[in-house]
Amino acid sequence: MTEPIDLPFRTLAPWLRETFWRPVHRVALDAGSTCPNRDGTKGLGGCTYCDVEGSGTGALRTGQDLVEQLEAGLARIARRRKRDEPEVGAIAYLQSYTNTYVDQSRFEEVLAAIDPYLGREVVCLSVATRPDCLPDDSLRHLERLRTRVPVWVELGLEAASDEVLFAINRLHTVAEFDDAVARAHAAGLLVVGHAILGLPGDGREGARRTAEVLARSGCAGVKVHQMMVLRRTQLAAQWKRGEVECLDLETYVAWLADFVERLGAEQVLHRLTGDAPVENRLAPDWSPRKNDVRARLAEALEARGTCQGALTPNPA
Repeated sequence: MTEPIDLPFRTLAPWLRETFWRPVHRVALDAGSTCPNRDGTKGLGGCTYCDVEGSGTGALRTGQDLVEQLEAGLARIARRRKRDEPEVGAIAYLQSYTNTYVDQSRFEEVLAAIDPYLGREVVCLSVATRPDCLPDDSLRHLERLRTRVPVWVELGLEAASDEVLFAINRLHTVAEFDDAVARAHAAGLLVVGHAILGLPGDGREGARRTAEVLARSGCAGVKVHQMMVLRRTQLAAQWKRGEVECLDLETYVAWLADFVERLGAEQVLHRLTGDAPVENRLAPDWSPRKNDVRARLAEALEARGTCQGALTPNPA
């Protein structure tokens, strides 16, 4: 579906069209990584909202080779090509867990598997990781690839409060996020910052504060979604005890409007809402189409007479 051109916020689809001049779709890849608050280096059990798949596909743990995953994904998105459209491009998305939290030899091996496709079927590389797990060696490997395709480093901030980050077992700090963004930018990489609205103890002011930190950081892109309670998570136990609540749709859209007003006007919104299979999701009880959330957000901002960046604090 073609997006309206007059939305009061910037979305990803127009950026992709302007950059690549052809349809582009993500291919999610699982490189079998873990993270430091699961293996005991920092903590155990992972972030309270994160299930055992680490927001990934689980493909590698079923024995599916990384190249096989990529080939299958490329074949899948090729079938989405319409008759009169140009060839479809792919974003190779290293999604699961913390992809730079590995030995450098393993990181090189993962990138080498993708390398032959760069600049051909793969028009962009995206690497999800934590801000406290981004060594300079990994940045150097990615910096070499950025001469061939755009390279995104996706960093989870989630909330701009060290207290909240500790409570949800993230176990990194806002300062570490700022440092990771600055070092990625120094390497010429694009950064996509992640945020979750409605985390325990964060509140509406927390959502606003997180947007302000993301704006200040200069991230090229932002992903934001509502807090969800998934089965097989620490948050599920808290929710069942009545200790946490999820935002209803109306509240989420209102907070999302606050959030978008405080982003930088040029930041690209890669995501506005999250989803999970109904069999895995305990709460909230709503999971609207992405287009619905986008339309509701546009209506909310238009009713306020504002737009993305309208309330971005002036830089010091």
